[in-house]
This record gives sequence, structure tokens and C-alpha cells, in this order.
Amino acid sequence: MIEIELIGVPFDGYGRPGNQASAARVLRHQGLAECFVGHRVVDHGDLRLPPATSVRGAATTLINEPALLAMTDELGDRVGRAVVEGRFPVVFGGDCSSLLGTVCGLRDRFGRIGLVFIDGHEDTMPLDVSEDGEAANTEIGLLLGLTGRLLAGRLATRLPALDRAGLAVLGPRDECWRQQFNVGSLRDHGVWLRSVHEVANDPAAAAQDAVHHVRAVDDRWWLHVDLDVLDPLEFRAQGLPDVDDEPGGLTVTELGDVLVAAVRAGGCAGWSIAIYDPDQDPDRTDAARILQLVRAVSASL
Repeated sequence: MIEIELIGVPFDGYGRPGNQASAARVLRHQGLAECFVGHRVVDHGDLRLPPATSVRGAATTLINEPALLAMTDELGDRVGRAVVEGRFPVVFGGDCSSLLGTVCGLRDRFGRIGLVFIDGHEDTMPLDVSEDGEAANTEIGLLLGLTGRLLAGRLATRLPALDRAGLAVLGPRDECWRQQFNVGSLRDHGVWLRSVHEVANDPAAAAQDAVHHVRAVDDRWWLHVDLDVLDPLEFRAQGLPDVDDEPGGLTVTELGDVLVAAVRAGGCAGWSIAIYDPDQDPDRTDAARILQLVRAVSASL
């Protein structure tokens, strides 16, 4: 038995009052805590963030900047403290920009941290190229220091926070989208990466190889899942309403195999689950799929 600390993130990258900002509340209501059978669960509630705004901020050029900066600070503190005190934090809700807080918080306490990043996108969009100002398209580039020359203020002082050798990327399928903006692949920068097709060929082996790679840098690593790694035919509550999601992606079964194999490989310090939009899931079918994945991971801890 381990002690799980639930940390809800009521953040939406477009500054909307619902959508991804309501994911943590909905997943709690659907029974997230009860999925961790055999473990002790601690829940101090969601992060407390400023009111959302859809305006791009002066310091980051990103939407919902006050909440983004507050999330980074508070989440980094809560995740770092949980790991230091021997708990397994599970961060849920919001989007991939939560990694800015998580990785910085762990780096501040441990000096370095590995990251197994499961996502349908590589998330390295430069700030001056971003067409919409959504932070969730940028965080890996910022964490690595590949981008971020336009940053100012307190976030700029905390980055970069991640070594390229400590990152393993699983599942991207965004090559065509990146090419529209002339953004290359992380592979060009020496980052360990397996595309969605490579992962689907043998999900468990891909996960084991990813963990082996990051543990060569540090035995402690973080697991992150962006649910848009899933095929939208299986998981519709991703992306923007009324905008077609990129076709393809992993099945729920394949993603489950990846997560279980990764956790069983050892060294996982915590887990984040992002990009769930309850507004696109009125019957909570996709919430049930998330809880299915959580139960599989819980049984493997």
C-alpha cells in the first residue's frame, strides 16, 4: 500500500470557465478516489487559481497568464512536497502546461527529474509562432530551453528545468501540423522519441524502453499522459469543441498497456492526466474510460 495524494487542476488553457477547467471536479464526482483500491488516498482539494481570462499575458504571451503562473507555483510546491514526504501525487485536470509546475517543483527539490511524456503532440511550439497562445502547445520546448526567448517575469527565471537526456516521448502524431509552422521534431534535438505507430506496434515494450532511458539519468521520474494521445474515435472529449481532432492515436487498451508497463518498470514518482473536456462528454463515457485507466495503474503501483 502506498499513499496517494490527489491534486486537482481547475485550469483551462483558453481561459474558459468550463471545459478542461471542470475536469478535476467531474472526475472526483465520478469516483476517482475510489479507483485506488488498496491504497490510502489523501485529497486536499483543487489548486486555488485566479479568475480565468482569455487575454494573452504580457510576460508569457500565453492565454490565461495569471492562472498559469499561479498554477505553476502552487502545483510545483504541492507536488514537490508530496514526493519529499513519501506520497505518490496524482495530478488531474487542466492541460499539459501543468508540467511547468510539476517539473520545476521536482527539479527545485531533487536537482533533476526524468519525464516519460505520453502525448499526441510534441508540444514545442515557439511562443512567437503560436497562433492561439495556448500554453499546452509549448511546455516541452520551454522546459528544455529550446524555446522561450520571449519569456519575462518569474516563469522565465525558472526555466529551463529538464535535461534532454531525461526525457522520453511516446505517441506523437502531429508531424503534419508542426510542418505548417516549420517546427521540427524533438528527435532532431537528440530526444528519445517513439511515434504513435512505433508505440502501437508493441505498447509494453515501448514503455519499458522509455523508462529504461530516463532512469539512466535519474532513478526518479514523472509519468505524464495527455489524453489526446488516444484515437478520437475512442475518446472524443479531447481538443476543441466543433474542431476535428487529428485522426489516429492509441486505443484505450494500448494506452493502458503503456501505463501499466511503465509503472511496473519502477521509479515512478507521480502521475499527471490532462486534456479531458467534460463539456464534450455529456454521458460521462470518456470519464469512465479515464477511471478504467486509473484502476489499471493503481493495481500496478
